[in-house]
Amino acid sequence: MNRIGFLNGLGAFVLWGFLPIYWKLIADVPAVETLAHRIVWSLVFLFVVLAVTRNWDWVSETLRDRRKMTYTLIASVLLSFNWGLFIWSINIGEILSASLGYYINPLLSVLIGVLFFREKLRPGQWLAIAVAACGVIWLTWSFGQLPWIGLLLALSFGLYGALKKMAVLGSIEGLTVETAGVFLPALAYLLYLAWQGTGSFGTAGPFTTVTLIGTGMATAIPLLFFASAAQSIPLSMVGMMQYIAPTLQLFLGVFVYNEPFPTERLVGFAFIWIALIVFSAEGLWHNRQSIPATASDI
Repeated sequence: MNRIGFLNGLGAFVLWGFLPIYWKLIADVPAVETLAHRIVWSLVFLFVVLAVTRNWDWVSETLRDRRKMTYTLIASVLLSFNWGLFIWSINIGEILSASLGYYINPLLSVLIGVLFFREKLRPGQWLAIAVAACGVIWLTWSFGQLPWIGLLLALSFGLYGALKKMAVLGSIEGLTVETAGVFLPALAYLLYLAWQGTGSFGTAGPFTTVTLIGTGMATAIPLLFFASAAQSIPLSMVGMMQYIAPTLQLFLGVFVYNEPFPTERLVGFAFIWIALIVFSAEGLWHNRQSIPATASDI
């Protein structure tokens, strides 16, 4: 196993797991304004990274590819929606709802693969999705409404992943185009707030201003770690590590920010956890079964 790759992957998911703490630091800033800053400063930071690494060769080819640009720009809208909803959920004290979304996301992504890419699921995968669906139904019945924050986070990120697959751009390159696609509306909104005198940047104190600038680094640094890990360690390991982030978010919500976690919610989460265990175990078993078959065919 590549030790550096493992540490990079661990770093990415731990940083994503603790990201709610960062948004809590600027919880007084409206979520839409924070989102706009995140888009603007992410693009600035990414331009710095690309300039330092002199990684510009992909730009002209990408701009000429209408299909790739269309998919990427649609992905930018979905990503912005996902970012905004996540920030808003943190601001209103719904970290647990956000963590639920990222627990569900792997299972929903598999289902999207069936619908959009005609992928076939094995019985164990269908079982995992069915168990997760029971969890969502239980949470809906217990609280009288769909866990819509978690579902929308999972759906938007799942569809975003599907578009990324069709666009076929690297992590840094893709995020650069995606943030560039919504940069002008975000910048225009921030300039409007400044003109109205209602913006937080420069008026809410130096700490808030610096933290808003830092949203670019908070967004891009975990992605840099993730991109490095994805290239150097098995994707199966990356897949297992992705549960670190929502687990850390869950602990933050319960033990740091004291969000209510009654028995009814615990039961719903338990369904999701069982589904993920079934899903992961079935995947590991399938991979181990396929290795001998592949070796015998050589």
